[in-house]
Amino acid sequence: MDQTLLLTALIITVALAFDFINGFHDAANSVATIVATRVLSPFQAVLWAAFFNFIAAFSFETGVASTVGKGMVDLKVVTPLVILAGLVGAIVWDLITWYWGLPTSSSHALMGGYAGAAMAKVAMTKGAVY
Repeated sequence: MDQTLLLTALIITVALAFDFINGFHDAANSVATIVATRVLSPFQAVLWAAFFNFIAAFSFETGVASTVGKGMVDLKVVTPLVILAGLVGAIVWDLITWYWGLPTSSSHALMGGYAGAAMAKVAMTKGAVY
């Protein structure tokens, strides 16, 4: 099999793993208050969150992702390995903070992993961090 195809399949697999971890890492943040105040049962709160996440995906498209990603990293630096490293960094951070019960954002972890991977790529390529 072609190396590019294998790398692409690996990135997709790791991205799906990140999505799964994002689900159990951030789900509690989105429903904790409504369950703790007994406004909804846990089952109702999860259904409520799932419904609105589904609707939001089709209503708002990629506006937030476009805004967050715009100009954050020079696209000349981005390679498939930078993307993979950013995903792995975000997964590791999410698992560490989940284990210790620290309330963090998976989206912020992803942006930090992506930025850190890009900075490491520049440092390795040019020999210095700017």
